This record gives sequence, structure tokens and C-alpha cells, in this order.
Amino acid sequence: MADANEIVFLPLGGVGEIGMNLGLYGYGPDGDRTWLVVDCGVTFAGPELPGVDLVLPDIRFLEGERDRIAGIVITHAHEDHYGALLHLWPHLRAPVYATPFTAGLLAAKAESEPHAPEIPVTIVNQGDRLNIGPFDVEIVAMSHSIPEPCALALRFPEGLVVHSGDWKIDPTPGLGKPIDMDRLAAIGREGVLALVCDSTNAYREGISPSEADVATELKRVIGAAKHRVAVTTFSSNVARIRAVAEAAAAAERDVVVVGRSMRRVIDVAGELGYLDGLPPFHDEDAFGYLPRDKAVLLCTGSQGEPRAALARIASGEHRNIALTRGDLVIFSARTIPGNEKDVNAVVNGLAKAQIEIMTDRDALIHVSGHPRRGELEQIYKLLKPKVLVPVHGEPFHLAAHAEFARAKKIKTVVVAGNGDIVRLGPGPAEVIDEAPFGLTLVDGKIVNEPELTGVKERRKLSFAGAVVVALVLNRSGDLVDDPALALFGLPETDNDGESMEALVLKAVNGAIGSIPKARRKDADLVGEAARRAARSAVADIWGKKTLCKVLVSRV
Repeated sequence: MADANEIVFLPLGGVGEIGMNLGLYGYGPDGDRTWLVVDCGVTFAGPELPGVDLVLPDIRFLEGERDRIAGIVITHAHEDHYGALLHLWPHLRAPVYATPFTAGLLAAKAESEPHAPEIPVTIVNQGDRLNIGPFDVEIVAMSHSIPEPCALALRFPEGLVVHSGDWKIDPTPGLGKPIDMDRLAAIGREGVLALVCDSTNAYREGISPSEADVATELKRVIGAAKHRVAVTTFSSNVARIRAVAEAAAAAERDVVVVGRSMRRVIDVAGELGYLDGLPPFHDEDAFGYLPRDKAVLLCTGSQGEPRAALARIASGEHRNIALTRGDLVIFSARTIPGNEKDVNAVVNGLAKAQIEIMTDRDALIHVSGHPRRGELEQIYKLLKPKVLVPVHGEPFHLAAHAEFARAKKIKTVVVAGNGDIVRLGPGPAEVIDEAPFGLTLVDGKIVNEPELTGVKERRKLSFAGAVVVALVLNRSGDLVDDPALALFGLPETDNDGESMEALVLKAVNGAIGSIPKARRKDADLVGEAARRAARSAVADIWGKKTLCKVLVSRV
């Protein structure tokens, strides 16, 4: 029936990609649904978006449904799950629900950003159950590489849906609650209609090691080090931060915090008691007076970010910190796909200075926060979902997850993409419609869709430069003076050594001269002829199609 209530899932980000997670659950009849937003994350721009700071999901659909949004629930405080809130919440103004750590990081982030909105947040705790509009929401404790990760159990008269969030099975996560396997089993006994589940490691066999295993190895490595040790990891991984601090204390070393985001997380985690019992963390200015064999540095920059602490240390440009031959840098993080070039630049800078480097290829100093196949199988057995929707992954990850789920006899697997409206029930689970989706770019102080940011032209500029031609015509259509040229990013000469500027100028003059005098009064015609001539000349000489702009003035 057209007016029957349905449960639907609509991802606007995070499906078919890693990052920028934003999922919607809709309840009600077609055309009159109420929506629950789950997560509101960012991704980081690659070389295809030069100059762009952040990439956000396009929320045109949500803005059109603004009066039907019951709330926004954040599963955890990784940037790809909560990092877009400050930018997008003013367009939605729906109630936000988050755990204390997530709320604390959001508040600290807002304090550091000028003109950030004040977002009222309702604090929820792992294990809570609450009503958000028509949504009966249970916050289930999971394990991940950050404090207080949550799954959501959403109960409807038509069935129960579990949204996994990011998770792994880790009975010893280093701090906070471990994954609540007993509660998941009880939810499974209720009967689970659908599981919307993390796919990041769905292609990997086995079970992920525990954070406790990493803590043991870090203690061994730091204890055996002869000189300074610098550890770089994701600043949000508070269990790893604690493990480094405990290892340093065992080796009678002091911990120096290098990087603002690391300090921000430590301050929030400390206020919530996650770092109780540890010696104090020192700021950068302590580095100068600590003996070389008594310092452990906690550094931002595990992904090679050029402005982060480790990149500046590796290039010798950090104002307070310098490493020397024989010091050890531990990369206690995996390299996110797409960041390899930046990470390699940092590694090479360290290697040139004869600094020792350790990665997870050398020792168990990092573990993923996402489930491998052995963990997925355990969750399937606990929840026994009738429907599985793979999320949080690129197409390869989603396909691997779908294949594995079918092999484990899950009845229905729906592989969807961003913008697909998936009916979970009642009725067959399948894609039934689509919604607009896309990207919104944070580009300096401008937040807009890609077409309006100039990024496409900027990308062309990065490949083929630009030519600007300025013409001044009198009322008769004659050139008052020679055309003025400006070439950006082009070779100075051709293969014979002749000036590129002179060759382009010759082509422009020739094109204008070929226009009958009576028609030169048409400034648009003259400008287009000059543009085509300049562009063709560059293409003939260089073999690349440059951007070309012509400015025509009349006197």
C-alpha cells in the first residue's frame, strides 16, 4: 500500500568511498517520512581538488526535508563521522546526540575555529536507550580505535535494524568499555531485520589483533630504545596515546606532546578520566631540557600532512623540535590510501637525517579498528540479520563484504551506493528510489558546490597553465597598442629556443589582422578570435590545451 510505513536507509556519503559518512534512516510512508541522521563526516581533498581544504557531503536532500529530521546521532568522534557538523549543522539545526568524548571534542574543535556555530548536544552514554521522534534508539558499546564507539539498534514495529558504526571485536581495547557481545547477542535473539555494516577490512581473513597487543609491543620497543623516540599516531586514538605514555613511564621517560590536535584530544580525554594515573604530558617547550634518552615525543602527522608536526620535524623546519642521527620514529598508524606520497616524503626526510624508522611492517605497533572476516562472521552469528547492507568502503570493500555475507548464508544482501534509497522492510529489501547527492567543498572561507568554487579551472591550471591576453581597441576596431600577454605555468621557449610569448603574440596579431576591418568593431568577435589563436598556438608548440582568457577594452 502506498501509505504503509516503510523503513528505508539512504546514504549521502561513505558508501563507495572511505570517509564523509552520512547515513539517513527514514520511517513512514513514501513522501511523508521522518529522518534520523547518523553521522556527519568529512573527507580530505586529494590532488584532483587543488587548494580545497575539506570535502563534505552534499545535503540538498536533507535541506529539503529539514522539517522532518528527528535528530542527528554521531557514532564516534573520527573526522569522517563528525567532522562536517560545524559546517553543515547551521543548515539543518536538528537535535544532536553524542557521547561525552565526542561532545567534548566537538566543543574543543568549535573553540579553535572562528565563527563556529554553537551546537547544542544531548549527551548519551553507551548502553542508553532513548526515543528520537519515532525512532527507538539503543546506543550499543562497540570497540574501535577511539573512545566510546557506538552501534545503533533501531526498533520499529516492522522490525529491528542495527547500524554497526565503525567497530572491531576487541575484548581488551586499552580503555573504555569493550564491545558488548552479550548485548549484541540479546539483540540478535529479538530478531534483526537488517544489519548496515562496516566493510573496511571485509577482504581480510582472520581476526584483528588487540590494542593490548600493541601496548605490549610499544613497551618493548620504547624500553629498548637508546635515544629519543617519537611516536606518530592518529590523535583520536586515546588508547594508543595511553599505551605510549605507559611505555614511556616504564622506561623512565617523559612524554612531550607535539601538535595542536594531539594536545586537544589529550585535554578532552583527561577531563573524562581516560588518562588517569599517568604522569603529566609536557608541552613542546620541555623538549630542550630533557636528556636525549629520557624523551618520548607524541607527534601529529602520521599521514604525512605537510603542516603537521612530524612533517616539519622531518624537514628541519619545526621551531622547537629537532631529531638527530640514531633517534627512532615509530609510525603507529596505517597509511590511508591516497596519502602514500605525503607519508613517503616524511619518511625520506627522516631517512636523510639517518633517523631510524619503524612501521607496522617491522613490529606489532599498530592494529586496525575495523573487522576482518572472522569478526564479521561472529557478528553475523550473534545478530542473525535477514538483510545485510555493506557500507563504509570503496566498491572493492563493498563487493568483498557482499560476497562473504552471501557465503555465510545471509538471505538478502543489498549493495547500494550514495544516493540510493534502500527499503529494508516491510517487503523485499532493495533499492527503490534515489536522492540527490554529491560533494560540497570547503575552500578557504568559501563553502560551495564544486562547480561554483573554480576548482575545475584550478585543476586545469595545474596541468596546462594559463594565458591572459589584454586588447585595447578604438571605436574603429583598430588596436591602440600591441596586445599585452601574461603566461602562467607555460614553458618559456619552444624546442628551438624561440620565446613562447613572442610566438603567441604573433598568432594573436595574425588572427586579429585576418578579421575584416568592418567586423573588428565587434569586441566579442575580436576577443574570441584572439583566444582561439592563442590557445591553438600553445597547443601546436607545447601539445597541451592551456586555459586562455582575453580581456577587450574600448577607448
